[in-house]
Amino acid sequence: MDQSLSYSQLWHLLTPLYEAGEAKAIVRMVMESRFHLSTADLLCYGSSLLTPEEQGELSGMMSRLAEAEPVQYVLGEAVFMDRWFHVERGVLIPRVETEVLCRWIVEETTSPCRMLDIGCGSGCIAVSLALESPDAEVTALDISSKALEVTGANAARLGAHVELRQMDILNPEAWKSPKVDVVVSNPPYVCESERSAMHPNVLRHEPAEALYVPDTDPLLFYRAIGDYARQTLVPEGRIYFECNPQYVEAVGEWLLGNVFSDLSYRDDPFGKKRFVRARLVHP
Repeated sequence: MDQSLSYSQLWHLLTPLYEAGEAKAIVRMVMESRFHLSTADLLCYGSSLLTPEEQGELSGMMSRLAEAEPVQYVLGEAVFMDRWFHVERGVLIPRVETEVLCRWIVEETTSPCRMLDIGCGSGCIAVSLALESPDAEVTALDISSKALEVTGANAARLGAHVELRQMDILNPEAWKSPKVDVVVSNPPYVCESERSAMHPNVLRHEPAEALYVPDTDPLLFYRAIGDYARQTLVPEGRIYFECNPQYVEAVGEWLLGNVFSDLSYRDDPFGKKRFVRARLVHP
């Protein structure tokens, strides 16, 4: 980008990939978050207020965005529960839907307690729970060393105490958790057949291992996590899942058939039934 561009010119660079409203929102996010320009500044002056060095940086960022790289990766951060979390390629970008899951847990939790987040990704769940319930002991578990690195960095930057553990939940013999009061997970749940409906910024850039499950076994991770939770939860302990809305009731039925009870569902902010909670039956 050799010269300054207007707001309209900037967001039109992204319209091959995004609807106009989303393209405008992405440009506003970049200009405010990275360059501290208000919407009024952007509307009046475009990128003309930037230094030549900043113009060059913006050019690189717009090129990455035009290649369908998510704006959160381009900025290196994403908002979750009113906090900024560092994100980078190799970890799933936090979604606003997942905030419902966190708030539900906080609403039903009395301190002190122990919580285990299985498949922590960026740490948005584990770190948020640790900050919202400061008397809780929170452990974040993931198979990915990158995810644990990013979770640890976010916990340190935001002042949360979170224990980190590396483990493959499909082969969980490596580490046996102490008894916990809450197990929570937002595991991979997008079926392979749904890939074609995904936006290019997800398909090309977000980690496939954090997203997809075989069409033939959409409950793969829910069963593994549920089995682990049966051994890990205290009597009457609670398990919370984020789910593919197509299979959330199937997850609930599995829980009811495997020594869990007191089933409850919640919708995401867009009216889709996405979350389920159950309690471990007292032996």
